[in-house]
Amino acid sequence: MTVPSEDRPGAIDARPVRHPGRWVAVVVIAVVAAMVVSSFVTNEKWNFPFAFEIMQQTPVIEGLWKGTIFGTVGAMVLGIVLGVVLAVMRLSTNPVLRGVAFVYTWFFRAIPRYVLLVLLGTGIGFLYPVFDIGVPFGQQISSALGIDSELTFFSLDYNSISSTIWVGILGLGLSEAAYMAEIARAGILSVDRGQTEAAQALGMPPGKTMRRVVLPQAMRVIVPPTGNETIAMVKDTSLLAAVPVIVELFYQSYQFGQRSFQIMPGIVAATIWYLIVCSVLMVGQSRLERYYGRGFGAVPQKTQFKLTKIGADH
Repeated sequence: MTVPSEDRPGAIDARPVRHPGRWVAVVVIAVVAAMVVSSFVTNEKWNFPFAFEIMQQTPVIEGLWKGTIFGTVGAMVLGIVLGVVLAVMRLSTNPVLRGVAFVYTWFFRAIPRYVLLVLLGTGIGFLYPVFDIGVPFGQQISSALGIDSELTFFSLDYNSISSTIWVGILGLGLSEAAYMAEIARAGILSVDRGQTEAAQALGMPPGKTMRRVVLPQAMRVIVPPTGNETIAMVKDTSLLAAVPVIVELFYQSYQFGQRSFQIMPGIVAATIWYLIVCSVLMVGQSRLERYYGRGFGAVPQKTQFKLTKIGADH
C-alpha cells in the first residue's frame, strides 16, 4: 500500500474568474435590440408590407439584374483583368511600364467614383461628341496633302451611348482596376522569390511563370480583398444614376417610394435586396478563401479529427 506524501499538495479548488462587465454588456445590447425591434413593429411609417410589394415590381427586379448584378459583374471583370495587368507593369523592370501603371493608379484612386461617372456620362460627351477611328493624325495629314478623305475608318457618336450601362461599367471598372492593381501587386509580392527562380530554372518563360506558378499561390492573398471589393461594387452600382443609368435597383425602388409619397418603403426595399445579394457573395467569398487557403493557418477541428482517425486506423 502506497502512503501519500505529506509534502504533496492537495487538490486545488479553483474558482472561475467573474466577468460582471460581460453581463452588463449583454443587458445593454438586449435593451437596445428590444428598442430597435419595438421601433420596427410600432412605427407604421416603415410600412414593411408596401416595401415587400416594391421589391416584387418588374422595374425593380429589372434594375436588380441589369443595373446592380450585371453592372457589378461587368465592372469587376474589367477591374480584375486590367488590375492584374497594371500590377505586372508595376513590378516590371521597364521604367516606362512602371511609370504608366503608377500614373494610372494615382489618377483613378484620387478621383471619386461619382465624379468619374459624371465625367464619363456628361463631360466626355460635351468635349468629344464624336470619336473618329482611323489613321493617327489622319485629319491633319489629309489637310496638309490636300486629300479629300480624312483617313477615318468609322466614327462613334458618344452621346448615343453616354447614358447606357456600358458607360457605367466602364467608369466603375476603370476605377476598380486601380485598387485591384494594388491588391494583385501585394499578392504577387507575397510569393517567395524562389518560386519564380525555380520556374525560370526549368525553362518557363515569364508569362507562363506568372500564370502557372506565381498567381495560383498569390490567390490566397488576393481573394479576401477582392471579395470585399466585389461586395463594395454591389453598393457602388447605386452611383450609376450619375451617368445617368435609370435601370438600377436603388433608383427604381426610390422612384416607387416617391410616386406613392412613401419614401421609407422604397429605401427599405432596396436595402433588403442589397442585404440578400451581399449575403450570397459573402458565402461565396468564404468558400473561395477556404479553397485557396488550404495548407495555411490553423487546421479546422473537423479536419484534425479526420486526420487523427485516419492515423489511428493505420
